[in-house]
Amino acid sequence: MIRRLTWVCLAVLIVAGIGLAREKRGTLSGTWDCQAHGGKNGDMAFTLYLQQDKQEKEVVNGSVSSPIGGTDFSSGTFRRNMLEIHVDTPEGPYILMAKLEKGKLEGTWSLDSDKGTWEGSKHAAPAK
Repeated sequence: MIRRLTWVCLAVLIVAGIGLAREKRGTLSGTWDCQAHGGKNGDMAFTLYLQQDKQEKEVVNGSVSSPIGGTDFSSGTFRRNMLEIHVDTPEGPYILMAKLEKGKLEGTWSLDSDKGTWEGSKHAAPAK
């Protein structure tokens, strides 16, 4: 009887753990501290404010903020752990692409003929 109860408890913990891991891995919502590399401005820190739609998980809304300004996204998608963000700027369309892996974003950015790489980490939530 105790052995059966142990197996049932273990199975429940495994199923619950899988569910929590998927939820944590899939969510982009929050503040991301990022660093861009390359381009005419060189390395630059920027912040992404991402909101992943709860119903349509592929839809990502938000904004970007940097030392040279900030704006809302024109569009954003998240498919197969790939994030794609489009921002319309006076200089032209700005595109961020990145793969989410182990809680970090890494990818490329482009603005007309200017391009480079970038990475980001989710900003730690304040302690409660």
